[in-house]
Amino acid sequence: MKYWQYLVRRLGGGAVSLLGLSIIIFAVSRVLPGNPARMALGAMASEEQVRELSREMGLTKPLWAQYVDYMQGLLTGELGRSLETKRAVSTDILQYLPATLELITVAMLFTIVFGIPLGVIAAQNKDGTVDNITRMIAFVSVSVPGFFIGVMFQLIFGYLLEWLPITGRIASRFTVQRETGFLLVDTLLAGNLAAHGNVWIHLLLPGLALSMAGMGQVMRITRSSMIDVQDQDYVEAERGFGLPSWLVTYKYTLKNAFIPTLTILGLLYASLLGNAFLIEVVFSWPGLALYGVTAVMNNDFNAVVGVTMTIGVAFVSINFLIDVLLGRVDPRIRLQVEEAT
Repeated sequence: MKYWQYLVRRLGGGAVSLLGLSIIIFAVSRVLPGNPARMALGAMASEEQVRELSREMGLTKPLWAQYVDYMQGLLTGELGRSLETKRAVSTDILQYLPATLELITVAMLFTIVFGIPLGVIAAQNKDGTVDNITRMIAFVSVSVPGFFIGVMFQLIFGYLLEWLPITGRIASRFTVQRETGFLLVDTLLAGNLAAHGNVWIHLLLPGLALSMAGMGQVMRITRSSMIDVQDQDYVEAERGFGLPSWLVTYKYTLKNAFIPTLTILGLLYASLLGNAFLIEVVFSWPGLALYGVTAVMNNDFNAVVGVTMTIGVAFVSINFLIDVLLGRVDPRIRLQVEEAT
């Protein structure tokens, strides 16, 4: 089997996964307690008003017909109206998604900038003091819940030291025209460097809190891969040729040890969409995750379906992108796939 055929099969498997997810979400949304129409209209609405809204929402149709309408909406991007915002769910997702993508992208940046170098340093000092310290940091960052770390950051850096803001995306004194929804980009487009810096300041605490668990995993994977590779004969030969240690470490050893790290980075980026829920609640971050939490609390099943399917599509897409990148980065993976079939 050619590698492109393997990728097509992987893409088909992702489509099947999304179909299964859609069935599960539909079933769960229909067994949630409470009448969505009643919740949307409030306790003072008459039964006639509730019945009329139920008909408009398609809740009076047989279950199979509701599922057909539901799938048609998913395929066309028509996800219905939110009971909370009274707007199309697709419109809400387009409004809130950029804030979440900006947050998780910055969190991934922190994961890469800190996780990979610390993993390399730990491998170079295997079983030494530095290695033990980095392993302890990795263990704590993976074990402690992200929302707890976020609250601690707020108490220390926001309340006690008063160094950093603890809520929002930008200070109220700045007015930025939102072209893309990504404030880091919009402030640069507007040429407002002060506002751009303020956006970074607001991103520091939630971004770091969200990145801690992934940072610990990347540190551990990088350390383990580096230790495996640096004991190989060709690495010893490169050292024997008199090459500088930094060149051997970062050009030859890290390059060959990076495949497992690249895999975990892709999976982490996709999982951050789900992990951002509690972080956005803690920091009052106006993103898709906070929108989803509000939807769950208000039994807004159209919004719940929209948010869940958005996260599912992102996860499948990123996994497929990882397969493509791995085949490009390491030709051995393509050969293994072709030889195995």
